Amino acid sequence: MPSMARTVAPYLPLKADTLQILLALEGSERHGYAILKEIERATEGALRLAPSPFYRKLKRLEETGLMDETDERPAPELDDERRRYYRLTDLGREVLSAEAMRLVELAGEDRIQRLAQSRARQAEG
Repeated sequence: MPSMARTVAPYLPLKADTLQILLALEGSERHGYAILKEIERATEGALRLAPSPFYRKLKRLEETGLMDETDERPAPELDDERRRYYRLTDLGREVLSAEAMRLVELAGEDRIQRLAQSRARQAEG
């Protein structure tokens, strides 16, 4: 059985939009529009994805096996039947976890931390 590092390596590093989509699905299944809104909320509007490229990205993530469409839906009176709901696959969770570890390791570098602190000081003053 291949190691997790070898399994997820081709997917890393994740682009910002891919990372945010996977993070939006980490806690629960969501439909496309809810994913967009969660990304806007989580990034405080810093990352806004246009609908057309966003839905193409969802299709690619589904094709690569990082997420899939779920058949489970809310009660019909609480939902719009046109919505597609998505969830992370096991591979998607592994890739998201590996990317989180990669970012933590990267942020642990002194140079990165100094730059972030310098930027924070500039923003304050």
